[in-house]
Amino acid sequence: MRAQAMARGLRAAVVVLGGFICLWAMVWEALPLPLLRGGLLAFGLGVVALVVWREVLWRRQTGDLANDLCDTVDALMEGKGFPAVQTYEDSVTAKVQGKLLQYYEKMADGQRQSTEDKQTIQELVSDISHQVKTPLANLQMFLGILRQHPLSPEKREEFLALMAGQVDKLEFLLASLIKMSRLETGTFALHLEESPLSETLAKAVGAVWAKGEAKGISLAIHCDDTITVCHDPKWTAEALGNILDNAVKYTPAGGQVTITVRPWQFYTRIDITDTGIGIPEGEYHQVFQRFYRSQAVADQEGVGLGLYLARGIVTRQRGYISVKSKVGEGTTFSVYLLREMR
Repeated sequence: MRAQAMARGLRAAVVVLGGFICLWAMVWEALPLPLLRGGLLAFGLGVVALVVWREVLWRRQTGDLANDLCDTVDALMEGKGFPAVQTYEDSVTAKVQGKLLQYYEKMADGQRQSTEDKQTIQELVSDISHQVKTPLANLQMFLGILRQHPLSPEKREEFLALMAGQVDKLEFLLASLIKMSRLETGTFALHLEESPLSETLAKAVGAVWAKGEAKGISLAIHCDDTITVCHDPKWTAEALGNILDNAVKYTPAGGQVTITVRPWQFYTRIDITDTGIGIPEGEYHQVFQRFYRSQAVADQEGVGLGLYLARGIVTRQRGYISVKSKVGEGTTFSVYLLREMR
């Protein structure tokens, strides 16, 4: 390749030289003095040498550029990574290799993101199948018993009630998965408005009031009606309701759940405190993971999405959640919401 480029360069130089010689001969005849003719000859030879030298040098650099770029592309195609960028006088190779490096890095980032997305999808499918498997297996078992064994009307009603409970669990799981999907894909819209926080808390408490009353758990709210924050009332009530649902679920009968609101300079802090079983310190971060269920509560109903959704909703509003707990005494989840959106 390099030899062919040099040959083409020499041919071009010969053409230029021939034209220059013709022009030089015409001027030579017109000059009467030998001194002027000698100067013209020296000048002409210098010009010819310069033209030939520039042509050969340019062709050589062009050949080097082509070879280096071919080596670079071959290395990338073979998966050897990007070779070291070399610097030349005209920096043409360095510039082109720099652009190739940017393109290569973008391609590599896209490939890594694709790999991470595939892994996330695989984990999600595995988690969902695990969550769905248990209620479906129970439904199949109950249906088989109803079909194969003669039962009294009372027993049949008992099994039908159990099946209805499993259907409700599946329905709750699907609703939670839809919310999770909307949260992770960013397809749900937040409508932030400055409104009283007490109204949002009332909606959240209303969603768990019946469960708390059935267990004899007292629910207390300490919130000044004048406190307002810029938030989405619907989704914030959903997030607080998920935390309250966990508090009621893991608090023994006769316990207490207290909600206390404290305005700060930039945030409004909402403390949800229960007298439940508590969370080990090593699980503080894990409880916010998708589908996480502690071994200590494996016998309790749930899918492990409530706190995950709560944190996602609060984070989307530029807030955050912290947790502090002591095993056997209770837990406090603190939700921080911005007082004003700046």
